[in-house]
Amino acid sequence: MSALLPLCMSGGAIHRRAKRLIGPIDLRLDGQGITAVIGPNGAGKSTLLKALHGLDRLSEGTLSWNCGRTEALHRQAFVFQAPVMLRRSVIDNLAFPLRLGGAPRRAARAAASEWCARIGLVGMEGRAATVLSGGEKQKLALARALITGPELLFLDEPSASLDGRATREIEALLHLAAGAGTRIVMATHDMGQARRLAREVIFLRGGTIVERAAAPEFFDAPITEAARAFLAGDIVD
Repeated sequence: MSALLPLCMSGGAIHRRAKRLIGPIDLRLDGQGITAVIGPNGAGKSTLLKALHGLDRLSEGTLSWNCGRTEALHRQAFVFQAPVMLRRSVIDNLAFPLRLGGAPRRAARAAASEWCARIGLVGMEGRAATVLSGGEKQKLALARALITGPELLFLDEPSASLDGRATREIEALLHLAAGAGTRIVMATHDMGQARRLAREVIFLRGGTIVERAAAPEFFDAPITEAARAFLAGDIVD
């Protein structure tokens, strides 16, 4: 089986009601590690992630993987800012993607039980996922995305509105996933998180990529005036 990456977007743009949300964007994703997508509110971070994942169809340009589209969608995952919980138990939420992929029920539930232990939900396997706390839901959504071993994972503000403890737990899971070979692309408004996790940074403004650099270089010496202003806490629209 060929690798999923590289993922290439060429001249990508998305319009809604005659308004350009992102684009034109030329972007190639390969290698390993975590890419942080940052920028002011309304810059198009979520739209870019959904376009790269294939959730949103491009209005212009092309998107390609190193394999067919159908296969690519099965070998990647997406975790939304507001985690979507199935109206099932914790363990059945975790087992669902494995069962969807054809795994026997017993094997899927055994793997799900192991993941419950990894994310600190031991003893909560039978609880309805919809009644979990915000941090627990986010951990469950992340584990459900990782349980199939995706080659590529997209995260939209993975720890927005979470407290410090929950954020640390989420970041620990992301470190482990990246270390195991999952390529991660995440939108975040938390610059501390971007500094802690990212190998590289993509800075968006007005729906286009203004700057892309290795994380240490970007945070220590951004090239563009817009990036410098953003990191200084100035209003950048």
